[in-house]
Amino acid sequence: MDYLPIAVALIATASSIAIYYYLFTRAKKPCPPNLPPGSLGLPVIGQSLALLRAMRGDGGGRWIRERIDRYGPVSKLSLFGTPTVLMAGPAANKFMFFNSALSTRQPPSVQRILGKNSILDLHGADHRRVRGALLEFLKPDMLKMYVGRIDGEVRRHLEENWAGRATVTVLPLMKRLTFDIISALLFGLERGAARDSLAGDFVRMIEGMWAIPVNLPFTAFSRSLKASGRARRVLEGITREKKARQLEHGHGKASSNNDLITCLLSLTDGHGDQLLTDEEIVDNAMVTLIAGHDTSSILMAFMVRQLANDPVTLAAMVQEHEEIAKNKADGEALTWEDLTKMKFTWRVAQETLRIVPPVFGNFRRALEDIEFDGYFIPKGWQVIC
Repeated sequence: MDYLPIAVALIATASSIAIYYYLFTRAKKPCPPNLPPGSLGLPVIGQSLALLRAMRGDGGGRWIRERIDRYGPVSKLSLFGTPTVLMAGPAANKFMFFNSALSTRQPPSVQRILGKNSILDLHGADHRRVRGALLEFLKPDMLKMYVGRIDGEVRRHLEENWAGRATVTVLPLMKRLTFDIISALLFGLERGAARDSLAGDFVRMIEGMWAIPVNLPFTAFSRSLKASGRARRVLEGITREKKARQLEHGHGKASSNNDLITCLLSLTDGHGDQLLTDEEIVDNAMVTLIAGHDTSSILMAFMVRQLANDPVTLAAMVQEHEEIAKNKADGEALTWEDLTKMKFTWRVAQETLRIVPPVFGNFRRALEDIEFDGYFIPKGWQVIC
Protein backbone atom coordinates (compact mmCIF):
# COMPACT_ATOMS: atom_id res chain seq x y z
CA MET A 1 0.00 0.00 0.00
CA ASP A 2 1.35 3.44 -0.97
CA TYR A 3 1.21 5.68 2.13
CA LEU A 4 2.49 8.81 0.38
CA PRO A 5 -0.94 9.95 -0.97
CA ILE A 6 -2.47 9.37 2.45
CA ALA A 7 0.27 11.42 4.13
CA VAL A 8 -0.16 14.24 1.61
CA ALA A 9 -3.93 14.22 2.17
CA LEU A 10 -3.50 14.35 5.94
CA ILE A 11 -1.07 17.25 5.70
CA ALA A 12 -3.37 19.12 3.32
CA THR A 13 -6.36 18.57 5.64
CA ALA A 14 -4.43 19.67 8.71
CA SER A 15 -3.15 22.75 6.88
CA SER A 16 -6.67 23.68 5.77
CA ILE A 17 -7.99 23.40 9.32
CA ALA A 18 -5.08 25.48 10.65
CA ILE A 19 -5.62 28.20 8.04
CA TYR A 20 -9.37 28.30 8.75
CA TYR A 21 -8.70 28.57 12.48
CA TYR A 22 -6.15 31.32 11.96
CA LEU A 23 -8.22 33.43 9.56
CA PHE A 24 -11.72 33.02 10.97
CA THR A 25 -11.70 31.67 14.52
CA ARG A 26 -8.70 33.32 16.11
CA ALA A 27 -9.22 36.56 14.21
CA LYS A 28 -12.59 37.05 15.91
CA LYS A 29 -11.16 36.89 19.41
CA PRO A 30 -10.40 40.32 20.87
CA CYS A 31 -6.71 40.97 21.35
CA PRO A 32 -5.86 41.84 24.97
CA PRO A 33 -4.33 45.29 25.39
CA ASN A 34 -0.61 45.84 25.87
CA LEU A 35 0.64 42.37 25.05
CA PRO A 36 4.44 42.01 24.79
CA PRO A 37 5.93 42.68 21.34
CA GLY A 38 6.41 39.80 18.93
CA SER A 39 4.27 37.44 16.90
CA LEU A 40 2.48 34.19 17.73
CA GLY A 41 3.17 32.92 14.22
CA LEU A 42 1.20 30.11 12.63
CA PRO A 43 -1.21 28.06 14.77
CA VAL A 44 0.30 25.01 16.50
CA ILE A 45 3.71 25.57 14.86
CA GLY A 46 4.42 29.11 16.05
CA GLN A 47 8.17 29.55 16.59
CA SER A 48 8.70 25.91 17.64
CA LEU A 49 10.51 24.88 14.44
CA ALA A 50 12.90 27.83 14.62
CA LEU A 51 13.74 27.04 18.25
CA LEU A 52 14.22 23.32 17.56
CA ARG A 53 16.55 24.07 14.62
CA ALA A 54 18.59 26.39 16.83
CA MET A 55 18.85 23.83 19.63
CA ARG A 56 19.97 21.04 17.28
CA GLY A 57 22.87 23.24 16.28
CA ASP A 58 23.67 24.18 19.91
CA GLY A 59 22.38 27.67 19.15
CA GLY A 60 19.53 27.97 21.65
CA GLY A 61 21.29 30.74 23.54
CA ARG A 62 22.01 32.66 20.34
CA TRP A 63 18.35 32.31 19.29
CA ILE A 64 17.22 33.88 22.56
CA ARG A 65 19.76 36.71 22.28
CA GLU A 66 18.52 37.51 18.79
CA ARG A 67 14.94 37.72 20.07
CA ILE A 68 16.05 40.04 22.87
CA ASP A 69 17.91 42.24 20.39
CA ARG A 70 14.80 42.41 18.21
CA TYR A 71 11.99 42.73 20.75
CA GLY A 72 13.62 43.47 24.10
CA PRO A 73 13.75 41.33 27.27
CA VAL A 74 9.99 40.55 27.14
CA SER A 75 8.32 39.21 24.00
CA LYS A 76 5.47 36.96 22.94
CA LEU A 77 5.65 33.90 20.72
CA SER A 78 4.07 30.46 20.44
CA LEU A 79 5.88 27.29 21.49
CA PHE A 80 4.54 23.75 21.14
CA GLY A 81 1.00 24.88 20.47
CA THR A 82 0.69 27.35 23.36
CA PRO A 83 0.96 31.19 23.48
CA THR A 84 4.12 32.02 25.39
CA VAL A 85 5.92 35.00 26.91
CA LEU A 86 9.71 34.88 26.88
CA MET A 87 11.43 36.82 29.70
CA ALA A 88 15.08 37.51 30.39
CA GLY A 89 17.07 39.21 33.13
CA PRO A 90 17.33 39.17 36.96
CA ALA A 91 13.95 40.86 37.47
CA ALA A 92 12.31 38.25 35.23
CA ASN A 93 13.89 35.41 37.21
CA LYS A 94 12.64 36.87 40.49
CA PHE A 95 9.17 37.36 39.01
CA MET A 96 9.19 33.81 37.64
CA PHE A 97 10.16 31.97 40.81
CA PHE A 98 8.40 34.05 43.48
CA ASN A 99 5.03 34.77 41.88
CA SER A 100 2.16 32.67 43.22
CA ALA A 101 0.12 33.44 40.08
CA LEU A 102 2.54 31.33 38.04
CA SER A 103 2.34 27.54 38.35
CA THR A 104 4.94 24.97 37.31
CA ARG A 105 2.80 23.47 34.56
CA GLN A 106 4.61 22.26 31.49
CA PRO A 107 3.42 22.64 27.88
CA PRO A 108 0.35 20.43 27.21
CA SER A 109 2.41 18.27 24.85
CA VAL A 110 4.90 17.49 27.64
CA GLN A 111 2.05 16.76 30.05
CA ARG A 112 0.65 14.18 27.62
CA ILE A 113 4.01 12.40 27.62
CA LEU A 114 4.78 12.55 31.35
CA GLY A 115 1.29 12.38 32.83
CA LYS A 116 -1.06 14.89 34.43
CA ASN A 117 -0.16 14.05 38.06
CA SER A 118 3.54 14.93 38.00
CA ILE A 119 4.96 17.52 40.34
CA LEU A 120 5.65 19.73 37.31
CA ASP A 121 1.92 20.18 36.74
CA LEU A 122 0.57 20.45 40.29
CA HIS A 123 0.16 23.45 42.54
CA GLY A 124 -1.17 24.26 45.98
CA ALA A 125 -1.88 21.38 48.40
CA ASP A 126 -1.30 18.66 45.80
CA HIS A 127 2.11 20.11 44.89
CA ARG A 128 3.12 20.26 48.58
CA ARG A 129 1.97 16.68 49.17
CA VAL A 130 3.90 15.24 46.21
CA ARG A 131 6.94 17.42 46.89
CA GLY A 132 7.05 16.25 50.50
CA ALA A 133 6.84 12.62 49.38
CA LEU A 134 9.71 13.00 46.89
CA LEU A 135 11.86 14.75 49.49
CA GLU A 136 11.56 11.68 51.71
CA PHE A 137 13.51 9.78 49.07
CA LEU A 138 16.09 12.57 48.77
CA LYS A 139 16.85 13.02 52.48
CA PRO A 140 20.60 12.88 53.31
CA ASP A 141 20.13 9.69 55.33
CA MET A 142 18.59 8.02 52.29
CA LEU A 143 21.16 9.41 49.85
CA LYS A 144 24.00 7.97 51.95
CA MET A 145 22.59 4.51 51.30
CA TYR A 146 22.87 4.85 47.53
CA VAL A 147 26.55 5.73 47.16
CA GLY A 148 27.73 2.12 47.04
CA ARG A 149 25.10 1.15 44.44
CA ILE A 150 26.04 4.12 42.27
CA ASP A 151 29.71 3.18 42.60
CA GLY A 152 28.92 -0.34 41.38
CA GLU A 153 27.05 0.94 38.32
CA VAL A 154 29.93 3.30 37.46
CA ARG A 155 32.59 0.60 37.81
CA ARG A 156 30.71 -1.78 35.51
CA HIS A 157 30.10 1.00 32.99
CA LEU A 158 33.78 1.97 32.85
CA GLU A 159 34.93 -1.64 32.48
CA GLU A 160 32.49 -2.33 29.65
CA ASN A 161 32.66 0.95 27.72
CA TRP A 162 35.92 2.78 28.55
CA ALA A 163 38.64 0.34 29.57
CA GLY A 164 41.15 -0.42 26.79
CA ARG A 165 39.65 2.01 24.27
CA ALA A 166 41.70 4.73 22.61
CA THR A 167 38.67 6.97 21.97
CA VAL A 168 35.09 7.13 23.25
CA THR A 169 32.06 9.25 22.41
CA VAL A 170 31.34 10.79 25.77
CA LEU A 171 27.78 12.17 25.68
CA PRO A 172 25.96 8.93 24.63
CA LEU A 173 27.93 7.01 27.26
CA MET A 174 27.13 9.55 29.96
CA LYS A 175 23.45 9.33 29.03
CA ARG A 176 23.43 5.55 29.30
CA LEU A 177 25.36 5.60 32.58
CA THR A 178 22.92 8.12 34.05
CA PHE A 179 19.95 6.09 32.83
CA ASP A 180 21.36 2.90 34.39
CA ILE A 181 21.93 4.61 37.75
CA ILE A 182 18.48 6.20 37.80
CA SER A 183 16.81 2.92 36.77
CA ALA A 184 18.47 1.13 39.69
CA LEU A 185 17.79 3.82 42.30
CA LEU A 186 14.32 4.91 41.20
CA PHE A 187 12.79 1.66 40.02
CA GLY A 188 15.01 -1.09 41.42
CA LEU A 189 15.34 -2.30 37.82
CA GLU A 190 18.30 -4.63 37.39
CA ARG A 191 20.48 -4.86 34.30
CA GLY A 192 18.93 -6.89 31.48
CA ALA A 193 16.39 -6.87 28.67
CA ALA A 194 13.74 -4.93 30.61
CA ARG A 195 16.15 -2.10 31.37
CA ASP A 196 17.44 -2.05 27.79
CA SER A 197 13.89 -1.86 26.42
CA LEU A 198 13.01 0.96 28.79
CA ALA A 199 16.18 2.81 27.73
CA GLY A 200 15.07 2.74 24.07
CA ASP A 201 11.59 4.02 24.93
CA PHE A 202 13.13 6.73 27.11
CA VAL A 203 15.18 8.05 24.15
CA ARG A 204 12.03 8.25 22.00
CA MET A 205 10.16 10.03 24.82
CA ILE A 206 12.85 12.71 25.02
CA GLU A 207 12.77 13.26 21.25
CA GLY A 208 9.03 13.98 21.35
CA MET A 209 9.19 16.43 24.24
CA TRP A 210 10.99 18.90 21.99
CA ALA A 211 8.89 18.41 18.88
CA ILE A 212 5.84 19.92 17.19
CA PRO A 213 2.86 18.41 19.10
CA VAL A 214 1.16 16.82 16.07
CA ASN A 215 -0.01 13.27 16.75
CA LEU A 216 0.33 11.73 13.28
CA PRO A 217 1.93 8.31 12.70
CA PHE A 218 5.13 9.62 11.11
CA THR A 219 5.90 12.36 13.69
CA ALA A 220 8.38 12.33 16.59
CA PHE A 221 5.55 13.38 18.91
CA SER A 222 3.49 10.32 17.96
CA ARG A 223 6.47 8.01 18.52
CA SER A 224 7.07 9.69 21.86
CA LEU A 225 3.48 9.14 23.02
CA LYS A 226 3.69 5.44 22.11
CA ALA A 227 7.05 5.10 23.89
CA SER A 228 5.58 6.88 26.93
CA GLY A 229 2.70 4.38 26.99
CA ARG A 230 5.11 1.43 26.91
CA ALA A 231 7.33 2.94 29.62
CA ARG A 232 4.29 3.69 31.76
CA ARG A 233 3.11 0.07 31.51
CA VAL A 234 6.55 -1.10 32.67
CA LEU A 235 6.47 1.24 35.67
CA GLU A 236 2.87 0.29 36.46
CA GLY A 237 3.93 -3.37 36.52
CA ILE A 238 6.89 -2.60 38.80
CA THR A 239 4.60 -0.60 41.11
CA ARG A 240 2.06 -3.44 41.34
CA GLU A 241 4.80 -5.98 42.13
CA LYS A 242 6.35 -3.83 44.83
CA LYS A 243 2.96 -3.00 46.33
CA ALA A 244 2.03 -6.69 46.49
CA ARG A 245 5.38 -7.47 48.13
CA GLN A 246 4.81 -4.75 50.74
CA LEU A 247 1.32 -6.02 51.52
CA GLU A 248 2.71 -9.53 51.90
CA HIS A 249 5.59 -8.59 54.19
CA GLY A 250 4.26 -5.44 55.87
CA HIS A 251 5.23 -1.83 55.19
CA GLY A 252 8.23 -1.30 57.44
CA LYS A 253 10.86 1.41 57.18
CA ALA A 254 12.80 2.06 53.97
CA SER A 255 16.09 0.19 53.82
CA SER A 256 19.24 0.42 51.71
CA ASN A 257 17.58 -1.80 49.10
CA ASN A 258 14.61 0.55 48.65
CA ASP A 259 14.10 2.53 45.46
CA LEU A 260 11.92 5.55 44.82
CA ILE A 261 8.78 3.54 44.02
CA THR A 262 9.14 1.42 47.18
CA CYS A 263 9.75 4.54 49.24
CA LEU A 264 6.66 6.32 47.88
CA LEU A 265 4.49 3.22 48.38
CA SER A 266 5.52 3.08 52.04
CA LEU A 267 4.40 6.66 52.83
CA THR A 268 1.01 7.12 54.51
CA ASP A 269 -1.15 10.08 55.48
CA GLY A 270 -2.59 10.84 58.92
CA HIS A 271 -5.28 8.17 58.47
CA GLY A 272 -2.87 5.38 57.54
CA ASP A 273 -3.82 5.47 53.86
CA GLN A 274 -1.25 5.47 51.05
CA LEU A 275 -0.08 9.09 50.66
CA LEU A 276 0.17 8.98 46.85
CA THR A 277 -2.02 7.07 44.44
CA ASP A 278 -0.40 4.47 42.18
CA GLU A 279 -0.99 6.79 39.20
CA GLU A 280 0.75 9.66 41.01
CA ILE A 281 3.69 7.41 41.82
CA VAL A 282 4.08 6.34 38.17
CA ASP A 283 3.74 9.91 36.82
CA ASN A 284 6.33 11.25 39.25
CA ALA A 285 8.68 8.34 38.62
CA MET A 286 8.48 9.30 34.92
CA VAL A 287 9.22 12.97 35.56
CA THR A 288 12.04 12.18 38.01
CA LEU A 289 13.66 10.00 35.36
CA ILE A 290 13.45 12.83 32.82
CA ALA A 291 14.55 15.56 35.26
CA GLY A 292 17.54 13.67 36.60
CA HIS A 293 18.74 12.23 33.31
CA ASP A 294 19.58 15.06 30.93
CA THR A 295 20.83 17.48 33.58
CA SER A 296 23.27 14.95 35.07
CA SER A 297 24.48 13.45 31.80
CA ILE A 298 25.04 16.82 30.15
CA LEU A 299 26.89 18.12 33.22
CA MET A 300 29.23 15.10 33.24
CA ALA A 301 29.86 15.31 29.49
CA PHE A 302 30.79 18.99 29.71
CA MET A 303 32.98 18.33 32.76
CA VAL A 304 34.95 15.83 30.68
CA ARG A 305 35.28 18.39 27.89
CA GLN A 306 36.38 21.17 30.26
CA LEU A 307 38.94 18.93 31.96
CA ALA A 308 40.32 17.71 28.63
CA ASN A 309 41.11 21.33 27.77
CA ASP A 310 42.46 22.25 31.22
CA PRO A 311 45.33 19.91 32.26
CA VAL A 312 46.09 21.90 35.43
CA THR A 313 42.57 21.49 36.80
CA LEU A 314 42.51 17.84 35.70
CA ALA A 315 45.77 17.12 37.57
CA ALA A 316 44.41 18.74 40.75
CA MET A 317 41.22 16.73 40.52
CA VAL A 318 43.10 13.45 39.92
CA GLN A 319 45.30 14.18 42.93
CA GLU A 320 42.24 14.65 45.11
CA HIS A 321 40.83 11.29 44.00
CA GLU A 322 44.18 9.52 44.44
CA GLU A 323 44.35 10.73 48.05
CA ILE A 324 40.96 9.14 48.68
CA ALA A 325 41.96 5.92 46.86
CA LYS A 326 45.02 5.48 49.11
CA ASN A 327 42.74 4.64 52.03
CA LYS A 328 40.54 2.19 50.09
CA ALA A 329 41.07 -1.51 49.58
CA ASP A 330 41.21 -2.81 46.02
CA GLY A 331 37.64 -2.82 44.68
CA GLU A 332 36.16 -1.29 47.85
CA ALA A 333 33.14 0.91 47.09
CA LEU A 334 33.05 4.61 47.77
CA THR A 335 31.14 5.88 50.79
CA TRP A 336 29.33 9.11 51.65
CA GLU A 337 32.38 10.18 53.69
CA ASP A 338 34.57 9.77 50.60
CA LEU A 339 32.27 12.08 48.65
CA THR A 340 32.51 14.78 51.32
CA LYS A 341 36.29 14.87 50.71
CA MET A 342 35.84 15.69 47.00
CA LYS A 343 35.67 19.45 47.61
CA PHE A 344 37.71 20.41 44.55
CA THR A 345 35.67 18.07 42.34
CA TRP A 346 32.50 19.74 43.64
CA ARG A 347 33.86 23.17 42.72
CA VAL A 348 34.68 21.91 39.21
CA ALA A 349 31.09 20.70 38.85
CA GLN A 350 29.70 24.03 40.07
CA GLU A 351 31.91 26.00 37.68
CA THR A 352 30.83 23.75 34.79
CA LEU A 353 27.20 24.42 35.69
CA ARG A 354 27.90 28.15 35.64
CA ILE A 355 29.64 28.07 32.26
CA VAL A 356 27.30 25.61 30.53
CA PRO A 357 23.89 25.42 32.25
CA PRO A 358 22.27 22.08 31.29
CA VAL A 359 18.72 23.46 31.46
CA PHE A 360 17.50 25.57 28.53
CA GLY A 361 14.79 27.38 30.50
CA ASN A 362 11.94 27.01 32.95
CA PHE A 363 8.28 26.93 31.98
CA ARG A 364 5.45 28.35 34.09
CA ARG A 365 1.73 28.80 33.42
CA ALA A 366 -0.25 31.96 34.32
CA LEU A 367 -3.09 30.98 36.69
CA GLU A 368 -4.67 34.42 36.24
CA ASP A 369 -4.18 37.60 34.24
CA ILE A 370 -0.90 39.17 35.38
CA GLU A 371 1.41 42.02 34.45
CA PHE A 372 5.17 42.25 34.16
CA ASP A 373 7.27 45.25 33.19
CA GLY A 374 4.13 47.02 31.96
CA TYR A 375 3.06 44.13 29.71
CA PHE A 376 -0.14 42.10 30.05
CA ILE A 377 0.12 38.26 30.28
CA PRO A 378 -3.28 36.54 29.85
CA LYS A 379 -4.41 33.68 32.04
CA GLY A 380 -3.39 30.30 30.59
CA TRP A 381 -0.34 31.57 28.68
CA GLN A 382 3.05 29.97 29.19
CA VAL A 383 5.99 31.92 30.57
CA ILE A 384 9.57 30.83 29.90
CA CYS A 385 12.62 32.38 31.48
